[in-house]
Amino acid sequence: MYFAFLDIIDAVNTFMLRGGPVLWIIAWLLLIKWSLVFERVWYLNTTHKKNVKNTLAEWNARSDKSSWSAHQIRTMMISKISLDVRNTLPIIEVLVTICPLLGLIGTVTGMIEVFFVMAVSGGGDAKSMAGGVSKATIPTMAGMVGAISGIFASNYLKAKTDRDIELLEDHMPLAH
Repeated sequence: MYFAFLDIIDAVNTFMLRGGPVLWIIAWLLLIKWSLVFERVWYLNTTHKKNVKNTLAEWNARSDKSSWSAHQIRTMMISKISLDVRNTLPIIEVLVTICPLLGLIGTVTGMIEVFFVMAVSGGGDAKSMAGGVSKATIPTMAGMVGAISGIFASNYLKAKTDRDIELLEDHMPLAH
């Protein structure tokens, strides 16, 4: 078990070294992005449910549900829940957008290395150019994988939050 863990760490380290320094930046960005995604999922399944329950109880305890001020209080309650639940979604979306851009930076830095090797060796040494090619393609792949998976996670969180806010609005009827 211990040696298998060491083999995994060695394989990941070799992969990261082949991808170059940009791959490390992408890895940290993905760690932050997925931490925020999991935090939002955790929030939606724990704290958000309690907040909605408390807000509904507070609304249902009100005797006045038809005046102008009651409408404003309802709007304020819904807005507060909406702001809390959408707290880190813009950050997640920005991180998803940055992923392919960092992959592109990795492509450029890797190709610069390939061109440098071609200039030094005259372009005939394919083996020495392979390191630059891997530094060009691995970050691109990592950036795209991070962006595509992030799009799915971001869309899931957006749909879930929109649905939850809509349900909250439906459960807070206005008396006429």
